[in-house]
Amino acid sequence: MNMLFLQELFNNITQRDALLRRRHPETLTPDHGQLVKACQKLLESDGEASSIALASRALAIYQRLSPAEKSSFFARLTTDFSAEPGPIDAAYLAYQEVRDNQSLQRLFEACEPRRQELFRRLNLASDGTYELVKMREDLLALLREQPELAAIDDDFAHLFGSWFNRGFLMLKRIDWNTPASILEKIIRYEAVHEIQDWDDLRRRLDARDRRCFAFFHPAIGDEPLIFVEVALHKGLPSRIQPILSGESSYSKKGIDEAEEADTAAFFGISNCQTGLRGISFGNFLIKQVVQELSQELPQLKYFVTLSPVPGFAQWLQEQRHDEQLPSSLRKSLKGLETPGWHQDDALEEQLKAAIRPLAARYLIEEKNRHGLPLNPVARFHLGNGAELHRINWLGDISEKGFKQAAGLMVNYLYVLDDIERNHENYTAKATVACSNEVRDLAKRARKLAKGETTK
Repeated sequence: MNMLFLQELFNNITQRDALLRRRHPETLTPDHGQLVKACQKLLESDGEASSIALASRALAIYQRLSPAEKSSFFARLTTDFSAEPGPIDAAYLAYQEVRDNQSLQRLFEACEPRRQELFRRLNLASDGTYELVKMREDLLALLREQPELAAIDDDFAHLFGSWFNRGFLMLKRIDWNTPASILEKIIRYEAVHEIQDWDDLRRRLDARDRRCFAFFHPAIGDEPLIFVEVALHKGLPSRIQPILSGESSYSKKGIDEAEEADTAAFFGISNCQTGLRGISFGNFLIKQVVQELSQELPQLKYFVTLSPVPGFAQWLQEQRHDEQLPSSLRKSLKGLETPGWHQDDALEEQLKAAIRPLAARYLIEEKNRHGLPLNPVARFHLGNGAELHRINWLGDISEKGFKQAAGLMVNYLYVLDDIERNHENYTAKATVACSNEVRDLAKRARKLAKGETTK
C-alpha cells in the first residue's frame, strides 16, 4: 500500500476525531476520571486506525485538565496502570521451573507496568511524541512534592531513552537563513546567556567566526531539543563579555583571518525541552559538532567550553560561615560583600588569591549524594569525557555571573584522543580529569583551609 496514502488516511481520522471532540461540550471541562476511561479504552483497542483516534482523544482531554486534575491523573497512573502482582508471581514461578528464554520473556512482559504500553499507544497520535514530552514536564514539576510519582518518571525515562536514541536525532546548523519560527525558539530557549533581541541573535549566528548547531527529532518537527553556540577563537577564551558583544569577532576583518582561529569554544549549550531532562544526548551533540567543525576547519586544534559555574557563589557563602575554616580565609571572603569589589585592585587581588583555589576544590572534591561533582555543569562535561582545564577569574562580570559564581567561568577541554578514557574513569571511579594548573589550585585550597600560606 502507498505509505503516503496511509499516512494521509490516519491524519484524516485524527482530524475528524478532533472535530468531533470540539462538538461535544462534555470534553470542554473534563476531569481525570474521564481521561482514565479514555486510556482504558485505548489499551483495549486492537485496531491501528481506531487506536490513533483514541490516542488523539485521550491527549486532547489531558490538555484540557486543570493542574489539580493532572495531578490526580498521575496518581491514578501509579495504581490503575501498574504491573499486576499475580501475573508477575506466576511468570516468576514458571521461570524458576524452566529457566529458558521464553519464560524469561514472559516474566519481562509481566513486570512491565501497563502505563508503558499506554504511553506507546498515546504516541500513535499526531504530535503524540511532543505531547508526551510536555506531559513529563508537568510530571517533573510535581515530583518534589509527590515523590510517589517517581515510578511514572522512570517509565517515561525508559521509553524516551529509546525514542530519542542518537540514531533518530538530526543535527542541523542554525544560521541567519534558518526559518524565523526556529530562530524565535532559539531566542526563547537560550538558557545560559540571554539573547537580548534579533540584532543580538544575528551577531551570534551571522558572523563568520560563529556557529550554532541543534539536534532535532523527526517526530517533533521544528522544535529543537538542544543547541550549542560556538565562537571560533585564537587561543582559549577566558571571558564571555567580548564573545557576547562581538568584540572578538573576525567578521569585520574577513574570512581569511577567521580561518586562522585555532580554537572552537562552546559558550552556550541549552536544553530546550524540560520534559527531556535527564535524557542524555548532549554528549552526542558535542561530539558530532566537533566532527563537523573538524571537517570544515581542519586547522582547529582545541575544542573547549567557556562554561558558567552555577551554585558556586552559594557554596562560597556557606564557606564564609564555616567556623572550621581559618578566620583569615573567612575574612578575605567577606570582601565579596563590598559593592564593586572587582573594580578595587587590591581587594580584587585578595579575593582572587582565595576564590580560585576554592573553586578548584569545589569542582574537584565537593560531591553530591551519588559521589559525583556537586556542580551540574561539571557533571555534564566531565561525564562526556572532557578535562577541567582552566578556572577563569572574572570570566563573567555580568550581574548573573557575579550572582551565580562570583564572576568565575571554566574551560572544559575536549581532547579527542582522551575523551573515551576520561569518560570511563569518570563513570567507573568518579575521577575528575583536570589539568596540572587546576590540580595545583586544589592543593593551594587545602593549604588555605589549614591556615597555611600559599605563596
